[in-house]
Amino acid sequence: MTIKITGTGSALPEKKVTNFDLQELVETSDEWIRERTGIAERRISTGDTVATLSAKACSKALEMAGKTAEEVDLILVATCSPEMLLPCCACQVQDIIGASNAAAFDLNAACSGFLFALNTAYVYMQAGIYKNALVIGSEVLSKLVDWSDRGTCVLFGDGAGAAFVEASAEDIFRDNGRKVSMECMVQGSDGTKGMVLSCAERSVDNAFIAEKQTISPYIQMNGQEVYKFATRQVPACIHEALDKAGITVEDVDMFVLHQANVRIIESVAKRLKADISKFPMNLDKIGNMSSATIPVLLDELNRGGRIQGGDRIVMSGFGAGLTYGATVIVW
Repeated sequence: MTIKITGTGSALPEKKVTNFDLQELVETSDEWIRERTGIAERRISTGDTVATLSAKACSKALEMAGKTAEEVDLILVATCSPEMLLPCCACQVQDIIGASNAAAFDLNAACSGFLFALNTAYVYMQAGIYKNALVIGSEVLSKLVDWSDRGTCVLFGDGAGAAFVEASAEDIFRDNGRKVSMECMVQGSDGTKGMVLSCAERSVDNAFIAEKQTISPYIQMNGQEVYKFATRQVPACIHEALDKAGITVEDVDMFVLHQANVRIIESVAKRLKADISKFPMNLDKIGNMSSATIPVLLDELNRGGRIQGGDRIVMSGFGAGLTYGATVIVW
């Protein structure tokens, strides 16, 4: 059984917030932000929700795949910033797009979420339970950011990306001899270091607790620890995936990584001994969108004609948890 991505889509809020705009809010500068992150601007919601952005991205992915919403079997939304605890975002998306025949649920692995969701869809299809899936990464992180904290507010943006994935009973071979498939998936987590990147929900508060707790509702991050984890774990994870697939770094045409920081991506390329030209980036325009970064970049590359049939692509990410993952696909 082969699975293939037949449609991609993305959606970004209209409002652009530049580094110069942030200079008006916190003590920072365009030079300081660019040098440390590579980010120049990001998209910020002025009303878009995780669900509405997801639905827009899904509609574009379905249009590209030539499918209707009624044909969708499964909807998976990877997000760490839903507006509602109940109902889940995936069910909201189901309602908006009219996917009346789909099963729908959310998944939270933070910035690794899209890969975890894609791997989940793959397993469902391998088992023969579903024939297709909409896999979405969507975030509105702007509501989780303390806009007086220059260590975090300069990093994050809002947006959504989606992929329509289909199962096929017949093997499909490209002109270069490669078979369209997901060749390997690796995912993992290290919960012992989870608190280096955190964001609290409501504390335990009920009629039987006398002393109320006060917790910050904003993202808290130890940037140095996150950087060390990412630059070590991402290349290790990619090597593990390549080894399982029986291929080498040289066999990969493109590395689509979580767009968190240009320094991290450059470090990963160096550790893999791979040409940086194989690592497309768009974080300068949209910043770190957590689970949305990989599918948004994938859609940008796909629609821009930069991905060709038969290309071997490694997608890899890391995030709060701490989580990490890598997936090898042939387009």
